Amino acid sequence: MNFASINQTKFGYISAILAALLFGSVSAVAKPSLITIHPILLASLVYFLASLVATPLISKKNSSISFKDKWLLLTIAFSGAVIGPMLFFTGLENSSASNSALLLNGEIIFSVFLAILLFREKITTIGYLAVAIVIAGVILVTTDMEFSYSVFDVRNQGNFLIIGATLFWALDNNLSKILSTRLDIARIVQLKSLIGGSILLLLVFLLQIPINIELEHLPNILLLGIAGFGASIFLFLQGLKRIGTVKTIMIFSTSSVFGLIFAAIFLQEQISHVQIIAMGIILTGIYLLYKKQ
Repeated sequence: MNFASINQTKFGYISAILAALLFGSVSAVAKPSLITIHPILLASLVYFLASLVATPLISKKNSSISFKDKWLLLTIAFSGAVIGPMLFFTGLENSSASNSALLLNGEIIFSVFLAILLFREKITTIGYLAVAIVIAGVILVTTDMEFSYSVFDVRNQGNFLIIGATLFWALDNNLSKILSTRLDIARIVQLKSLIGGSILLLLVFLLQIPINIELEHLPNILLLGIAGFGASIFLFLQGLKRIGTVKTIMIFSTSSVFGLIFAAIFLQEQISHVQIIAMGIILTGIYLLYKKQ
């Protein structure tokens, strides 16, 4: 492995970590806004902002898109920027933030198994062990060893919708990995977010959803669109392109750890000993995954 490829790999890991950091803030930031803003309207605004974030980062190289890639991009946009966020924000409105944090881990499981089963991504025995360790740690950190029957009860509409969102985001992750080898990543984020935001806005008008945005929620909306989705999607795709789906998803799973840190700093929530142990477990799994490479 030459020096250039080593630097590309390191950049992939750093991108994945930063994406996890930014996405870790999403549930805490979005929940207060959903009190007055309809989920579909919020999703539309967030993805329009994500598109604006990606626009200045677009490279002039590889600007043309083939007919085949246009259909792939549309599929990615529908799954990851229309259906996924619509299900997630609607589910978050009807579920608790803690339940949401737990159920979002479905994206990790769905992404890894789609990568292995459908896209034949290879993973070693140590890799499987690392995957298991990270998933175990994420479950531990989000549940704090307090399992509630209602969390897994799909009769709860909010929980069911969040699980559905993770499946569509997992499909988006794997398809984006393919497209990122042929198209500029910032361009993917821009077009995907613009298509998704436009379709969601069209739904707002068709469903006659009231557009009532209070000034006090503007900082939250800007933070969600610019950092939580725009920057995190861009960095996430950088990780996918350079280190693969499985490794990127494993690192991205630390978003739940960052979620705890944000809760402690901004919401003055206490971090338990169990959660600290879980952080150590997650970092151990990521270390095994990194060292094996």
